[in-house]
Amino acid sequence: MLDRDGFRPNVAIVIVNARNQVFWGKRIREHSWQFPQGGINSGETPEKAMYRELREEVGLFPQHVRILGRTRDWLRYEVPQHWIKREWRGSYRGQKQIWFLLRLTGRDNDVSLRATDHPEFDAWRWHEYWVPLDNVIDFKREVYRRALNELERFLHSRPQTRRERLYGVAHAERPRNYAEEPPPVIDGGELEKSEG
Repeated sequence: MLDRDGFRPNVAIVIVNARNQVFWGKRIREHSWQFPQGGINSGETPEKAMYRELREEVGLFPQHVRILGRTRDWLRYEVPQHWIKREWRGSYRGQKQIWFLLRLTGRDNDVSLRATDHPEFDAWRWHEYWVPLDNVIDFKREVYRRALNELERFLHSRPQTRRERLYGVAHAERPRNYAEEPPPVIDGGELEKSEG
């Protein structure tokens, strides 16, 4: 199901634990890491699709998580032509995604990468919230940057522990490449500011 601009509706899922680390999954038989994601079926809401994908890819049920927030609008990325199946060329451009931020309320051992006959991941780990954008495939980097920037505010909306309620919540420092506007580049190097 494509929209009139050639984008397939999709959901992406960022799962955080009590330490605000994110679930980072390794694609099966590949050396690439990503967040769970998947298409929205006809007649499905983004939230229903998110729960279905959560079950299929990570083995978690609604009782294992709590929704902290979601992106306000669709975030789009275009897929390079050489990645698109020949029969889809000319009509398919890429994905448009609603991103969800979930708090794991269950346990780590509730995660099951073999919940279906067609697993997406063969390994997973907890990673700091600001995943290295260099590890994300290049055509998805901007969507990851925008989504994590938008969702980060939901991490700290309610302190999780007594210590956090008393002393506040420590925020991980936002890496430079997550800045809202990427720094300008000239001749492969960063633009330097002149003094004086």
